[in-house]
Amino acid sequence: MKMIEDYLKEKRNVHLEELFSFLSLESISALPEHKEDIQKTAEWLVQALTNAGLENASIYQTKGNPVVYADWLHAEGKPTVLVYGHYDVQPVDPLELWDTPPFSPEIRDEKLYARGASDDKGQVFMHIKAIEGILQTNGSLPVNIKFCIEGEEEVGSPTLPLFVEENKELLGADVIVISDTGMIEQGKPTICYGLRGLCGMEIHVKGPRSDLHSGLFGGAIQNPIAAISGLLASFHDQNGVIAVEGFYDRVTPLTPDEKEAFKALQISDDTFIEQTGSPTLFGEEGFSTLERLWVRPTLEINGIKGGFQGTGVKTVIPSEASAKITCRLVPAQDPEEIVALLEKHIEAHKPKGVDVTVQLFDKGTPFVTPFDHKAIQAAGKAYETVYKVPTSYTRGGGSIPIVAAFDQILNLPVVLMGFGLPDENFHAPNEHFHLENYDKGLQTICHYWFELAEVW
Repeated sequence: MKMIEDYLKEKRNVHLEELFSFLSLESISALPEHKEDIQKTAEWLVQALTNAGLENASIYQTKGNPVVYADWLHAEGKPTVLVYGHYDVQPVDPLELWDTPPFSPEIRDEKLYARGASDDKGQVFMHIKAIEGILQTNGSLPVNIKFCIEGEEEVGSPTLPLFVEENKELLGADVIVISDTGMIEQGKPTICYGLRGLCGMEIHVKGPRSDLHSGLFGGAIQNPIAAISGLLASFHDQNGVIAVEGFYDRVTPLTPDEKEAFKALQISDDTFIEQTGSPTLFGEEGFSTLERLWVRPTLEINGIKGGFQGTGVKTVIPSEASAKITCRLVPAQDPEEIVALLEKHIEAHKPKGVDVTVQLFDKGTPFVTPFDHKAIQAAGKAYETVYKVPTSYTRGGGSIPIVAAFDQILNLPVVLMGFGLPDENFHAPNEHFHLENYDKGLQTICHYWFELAEVW
């Protein structure tokens, strides 16, 4: 391993220059005017993967942005790892808040500033250079490797699930590794082994044909804002428990080992009060804050609209009102089933005097790789070898739909081993990546491939 680490140190400046060229490509997937930049970035990756020693580096065209694939499959009898990442980035607005141009990479205070530095070009690049380092010093890899790098993650990966479905054999592997997540704080390596799923809807409440004078008609007809307020209030009891019948039926409890892992993080409630600015915390009774955030399902009201919104008073009974809600779901909960339960609840609690309709949003399935899976534990050991501290094991409160798609379509364990930090401004101006985690991350990835080969 020392030879590999020496190689990476020797080539550090050369590799950073290469990363600069990668980050300078304006691969913004949300803006159609960057289609050419997207293609150039895919071509850049094919060359970089080839130069690193990978084989069959190719661009696969899709109905959206291209997918880049490469492999090295000569480790007979060893596991095959599918490394997923994305080369597209978020838009840069507001541009005036950047201290330096977003596509002109710059190092300041041992941090690399550029759009995509942390999310996800920097982390994808580390995987490529880890492979290069091992091949240049060892001549072969301890495991078989496949890369799948897409260009639409920042717009929801609309075409990737179909690509995966149509290319199951090409992408077949024993484990999927994704470095598009982060560590809970500086110096604390973190593996996220589960993510919540997602479903949501917009509820529309329709009353009179048009807004009415509240003096002429008040007291004689149902007010849509009052109606939707009562409907929304029916979703929870006063202790934060979701009151939709059957909502919790498939929720599985944490294992004792998981509970201990959460306690070992030693994150106090004061931390979340400070982060949110809320006067106090509130949530489902009987569970810790981390459990509420990571392993309990939620139902949140994200927006409500209706009536007069201008300055002063306009005495009307509004014609309609609406609200948007989303649910974060935990493993074993089915988004389709939860939507059906919500619709049943809405029908049962439908206020008198109004019509109620719903419009569904996109859905994502939750996923979890067992906490004690050998691929997870090998990743934890690799982190600890490099960072010299115990690895933290967490679940994510958010949702990454493509992770669940990989889990469902390929039926493989997913290892989320990221190297970003919460304060690195991904999706915001002045995005950056700590070079300490770039250096240690390279070493960790290299250690991981050898650890995985030993335990599989």
